[in-house]
Amino acid sequence: MKYGKWIGGIMGFMAMGPLGALAGFAIGSLFDKAADAQAVQGEYSPEESVYMGQRNSFLFSMLVMSSYIIRADGRIMHSEMEYVRQFLRANFGEAAADEGERILLNLFEQRKQMERTDPMAFRNTIRDCGAQIAANLSYEQRLQLLDFLVKIAQADGSVCTAEIEALKEVSAYMQLGMQDVDSLLNLGGSSVDEAYRVLEISPSASDEEVRAAYRRLVLRHHPDKVAALGEDIRRAAEEKMQAINEAKERIFKARGMK
Repeated sequence: MKYGKWIGGIMGFMAMGPLGALAGFAIGSLFDKAADAQAVQGEYSPEESVYMGQRNSFLFSMLVMSSYIIRADGRIMHSEMEYVRQFLRANFGEAAADEGERILLNLFEQRKQMERTDPMAFRNTIRDCGAQIAANLSYEQRLQLLDFLVKIAQADGSVCTAEIEALKEVSAYMQLGMQDVDSLLNLGGSSVDEAYRVLEISPSASDEEVRAAYRRLVLRHHPDKVAALGEDIRRAAEEKMQAINEAKERIFKARGMK
């Protein structure tokens, strides 16, 4: 795991505000790539550079927005922090989990300092970061980022009203819809009512409307849409797609559809 991307990102955020965060992160990433290139006496292709830029932007965006969701209820829950750590640990190793946690703690401290003088300051920062994310990540990548944020909120076994409101707020900043939040919150449920909410339709929908809603979700959430971000992100999208398929099957079974 290289630290340039993490350190560059957090320093950019602290020094230059939200609009400097991804720039700082990119600088850190370039530092990593330069070190790698020197080690192997080669150069990154343009395609590899684009890949690293997208992936780094996604991961740093996840940490910035995670800091907002984790503190939405006024507490820092160990289970929510551990969800982020587990993701980083599983894909990048223990050192990355430690570094990611340090970045989150820095963001919590930054929020505290900002809100001493202006209670809206950090929220405005998150709004600006959301606009930046919307400009730099595709719709499907933003949906996957929102899915991570929902899972972080669910990590302690329940999602309170403040967390739901924060998720809706972040979703709007990233130019996603409120229905996207509701759909993702109901993924993994066992009832038919939850399945309808996953597909973003009402129980009164016709069979054809059910099929059309499912097709729309497949297009929006297909793992191939986020494959450019790395195999770990793709695997997470595959798990999400499996949960969508299970919701569709519950509705089909309840209706006697094939």
